[in-house]
This record gives sequence, C-alpha cells and structure tokens, in this order.
Amino acid sequence: PWDDSPVPAEHQLRGLGPVIMTVRALPPTDALLRDVTNMRAVRSYEDPEGAGGEVHVYDMGEGGPHAELHVAVQPGLEPARPGAGGVHHVAFRAPDDETHRAWLDRLTDMRVQNSGWVDRFWFHSIYFREPGGVLFEIATDGPGFGVDEEMDALGETVVLPPFLEAHRQRIVSNLKPID
Repeated sequence: PWDDSPVPAEHQLRGLGPVIMTVRALPPTDALLRDVTNMRAVRSYEDPEGAGGEVHVYDMGEGGPHAELHVAVQPGLEPARPGAGGVHHVAFRAPDDETHRAWLDRLTDMRVQNSGWVDRFWFHSIYFREPGGVLFEIATDGPGFGVDEEMDALGETVVLPPFLEAHRQRIVSNLKPID
C-alpha cells in the first residue's frame, strides 16, 4: 500500500487481472502468440460476456494470473475505433535493454512489421500489431521514473519527458484536478 494515499489501504488498487483482448478469428493471432512471442496456450473457457464465443488463455514466462493473456473470439466483431472505452495498446515487459534488443531482432528476423526502437525517456519501446489489429508494445523496465525525480516524490508534480517540455503550458492547462 501507498502510505501517503488519500485512499484507505483496503481500497487501494494493488494489481490488475489478466489482459483480455478480442479478435474475429483465432488462427492468425494464435500463430503470432505461439510462434513469435513464445506464449503457450494453456486453456479455454466460454465467454462470460454472453457473446457466444470462447476465450483462449495464453501464458508467458513462468505463468500464473499475472502472466496471462486472454483472447476472446467474436467472429462478428466490428473493427475497433479509438475513443472512450477503448484501449490503445497492450504492453509487455522486457527487464533490460539486452532482452529488448533480442525482441527487436526476433521481430525483424520473423518479418513482423514493427516500430523499431523507440526512446520514451523513462523506458524504451517496440510496437507491433498482431494479425487481429491489436497494438502490442514491448517496454523496458528502465531507466525508470527515478531518472528525473526523487522516488519518494513521484506523482507530486507534473513531470514531462524532455521531448514534450516545449508543450508544457498546453498540456498542464488541460489537466483536471483529482478530487
């Protein structure tokens, strides 16, 4: 728990459940997940949302709920559009730059179109789309949010990466206070 939070410890978010993404057809997504990202298909279950399809569960690393990706299949699905209620992308972790570089090499060697290496100041990213259109990101742990402010003061002020600093006034003027 965060001791300085105005939210009582018993009501604070402590983690998130697995990512659930939806595709029209499983085979192309399944191939990318298994062959490119080395995920393992571990089980499936009926879609609890009543859409009539199945949800296929993949895990990565050592597995477990924190390392699962659930893929719901809905053949009649309309293409997603950016907007309220939508998710821009799903991010996966690379613990260091060496692992990150290996992922970039793997994607390139397997001819998966990708963004190349992107410097986000606090971390490094690679973006690519799976065949169903969902945007994936592989992001490094570091250099981390402590690179430009004290760790015990994170979240107390608006901190922008250097490439956005020129837009500070416009960005900050559009922020709404959190009550």
